[in-house]
Amino acid sequence: MISYLMVGTNDLARAVKFFAALMDAMGATKVYESEASAGWGWGIGTPMFIVARPYDKNAATVGNGSMVSFGIDSKDKVDSLYAQALALGGTSEGEPGLRGDTLYAAYFRDLDGNKFNFICYL
Repeated sequence: MISYLMVGTNDLARAVKFFAALMDAMGATKVYESEASAGWGWGIGTPMFIVARPYDKNAATVGNGSMVSFGIDSKDKVDSLYAQALALGGTSEGEPGLRGDTLYAAYFRDLDGNKFNFICYL
């Protein structure tokens, strides 16, 4: 089982503001915030999402081929969250739409260039 997913940032305050809006829209609660990281969760026993400054104090970089996917319960919510991510300053990596016969997804990058998607299984 996955305990948490973490992405790096070079500007924690900016990243927390970006993700706070999206996490709230997905029903997550901020579990903690420190000088080095912040985390949101959906309840005990579910994975947590964390954004953090790198521990080694080097610059955060984007993992080529890495992506975090958030499971969403409807196509309309995928559309809404994608639009919100872009309005918050994220960039598009693939507009909302069908991916095969059973997936509806939208892809974006956060303010640090990390890749994410919102996905609804049909």
